[in-house]
Amino acid sequence: MAEAAQAAEAAEASAADEAALTTGTEAGEHGADHAEAAQYATGGEYIGHHLGFLTYGKLPDGHWGFAHTEEEAADMGFWSVHVDTMAISVILGLFFLGVFLSVSRKVTSGVPGGLQNFVELLVEFVQSNVNTTFHGKNDFIAPLALTIFCWIFLMNLLDLVPVDLIPLAVQTAAQDPHIFFKAVPTTDVNITAGLSISVFLLILYYSVKVKGLGGFLGELAFQPFGKWALPLNLVMELPAFLAKPVSLALRLFGNLFAGEVIFLIIALLGYWQAFLHVPWAIFHLLVIPLQAYLFMMLTIVYLNQAHQHH
Repeated sequence: MAEAAQAAEAAEASAADEAALTTGTEAGEHGADHAEAAQYATGGEYIGHHLGFLTYGKLPDGHWGFAHTEEEAADMGFWSVHVDTMAISVILGLFFLGVFLSVSRKVTSGVPGGLQNFVELLVEFVQSNVNTTFHGKNDFIAPLALTIFCWIFLMNLLDLVPVDLIPLAVQTAAQDPHIFFKAVPTTDVNITAGLSISVFLLILYYSVKVKGLGGFLGELAFQPFGKWALPLNLVMELPAFLAKPVSLALRLFGNLFAGEVIFLIIALLGYWQAFLHVPWAIFHLLVIPLQAYLFMMLTIVYLNQAHQHH
């Protein structure tokens, strides 16, 4: 009897050990699968994930929330919001306003500090370009040009931040390794289109205000060949006029988006990326201010045309 009891206890202990080993193995496999799922299977998947947006909108089940896949984001349609783009652009805009407001309140006629010198340099740079290019009378143009240049420059500047740094920080904070987050607002065509449409609306407003509705429409219909060639004039002038916001939006978006994609491709090289990352970043130091400057200058040129009678 004692031997039978001992045998039974040994059998139960063996079964318990086997069950524990099976459970531990399954848990280990599940953890490995989860870790593997967190990795990118291909370079294309890595790039595609980094080009995705943190999108908020209406989900297929009818309630509103964040998209977890590219398909969900696409199904949200027009009324979805790229939260990452909006948040970063607003933060950078507030940063710009805060810096300039702080300097304006502490400005001194004596020996200025470094920040005041920098702000004054920016203001003089923009003012000189406005004086050279804009020949109308409008005190709004210089502040507008300064805002456009500084805001776009700050948004472009984020392209120099390592491509994984900000998304990884957001994923860590959200405890979700699959969350989308795009850190450079000007690589979102919605931002560049919004800026260019705003400029286009100003062009329309000042064209009608300065020239009158008849004068504005007359420039489109009766130039350059006179009223007898009205159809030909419209064919030539209307596409050129409507191309202004399109060119503003796509030039800025295309240059910054291409730069970001190249940074992502370089990041796939692992430890070898330093040999390409540094030269490309140095080249991008020219692209970042140049694109902000071009957007500002074209805005001044277009608004100058809106103030001129032909």
